[in-house]
Amino acid sequence: MRAWQMGELGNPWDKLEAREVVLPEVTDGICRIAVEASDLNFADILQCQGSYQVKLEPPFTPGMNAAGTVLEAGGNVPFKAGDRIVGLCHRANGGYAEECLIVAAGANLIPDGVDCLLAAAIHITYGTGWFGLHLRGELKPGQTLLVLAGAGGVGSAAIDLAKVHGCRVIAAAGGREKAEACARLGADDAIDYNAEDLYERVMDLTGGGGVDMVYDPVGGDYFDVARRLVAWEGKYLMIGFASGTIPAAPMNHALVKNYSLVGVHMGGYRGRDDRPFQRCYQELYQMLLENQLNPLVDEVIGFDALPDGLLKLANRQTMGRVVLDPRR
Repeated sequence: MRAWQMGELGNPWDKLEAREVVLPEVTDGICRIAVEASDLNFADILQCQGSYQVKLEPPFTPGMNAAGTVLEAGGNVPFKAGDRIVGLCHRANGGYAEECLIVAAGANLIPDGVDCLLAAAIHITYGTGWFGLHLRGELKPGQTLLVLAGAGGVGSAAIDLAKVHGCRVIAAAGGREKAEACARLGADDAIDYNAEDLYERVMDLTGGGGVDMVYDPVGGDYFDVARRLVAWEGKYLMIGFASGTIPAAPMNHALVKNYSLVGVHMGGYRGRDDRPFQRCYQELYQMLLENQLNPLVDEVIGFDALPDGLLKLANRQTMGRVVLDPRR
């Protein structure tokens, strides 16, 4: 079967090679699937470059997650051939391929009525949103949420989930087109922080009171602006550092305003406490089936378009999710 492989570490748009690959034998706890969808993530780019926390030695097929139909199930798994599942790929046998290996312990059965494309599109971004907003942030209806990088995959998911929860959402994004996308997703107010002063605009929108919660997948320079926008006893959710810069938090500022800096690492629950995952995906799939969610899928690309798709993602030229369908 065809798979994209990294023969050496580096930028995937330069180093990926399409090869004929034979997957290892399926063992206990593993499923082999026919890939129907695999989402493109910044983490995949970092892993190809060798700078992600989980290291893989070349050659390997990237693509951390995938959705598709089970072709073969190993022992001690709750799935069988013909089931549609989505989940974490097994080590070097990632989802940027026609077939891949899935770790059964971290996989979910996709319910009837939800297609594989949407299951792949929401698996990480909406899962992260659920863990951040609900499990870690304890977001309440009526609260005001500021979402940074609102047109990205993680940010757009947070907008969608918060609006379903009955919250006011202020979204910030870089560029008029991305700000307009946030508004279409349902954000009550959308700010283009390339053209507007983020601090002044949010303070004006909140009557000087600030926001109950900040959802930050970016880090970098906007951290120092956004932390000053947290209201008394508010929460600042650190989702990730897409800017590439990890900010330093002045603890005296958090003390004076009594706000909480909250880390959100969904994957960190694996092996420590797996219970939230079942509730998370049950609720997300139910919202999908009830047409409450509106995932932003910017593009579905075919097998040959993967390197260019990853380059666009790295250059911040995408909105929402980009999903690979290797059958195209």
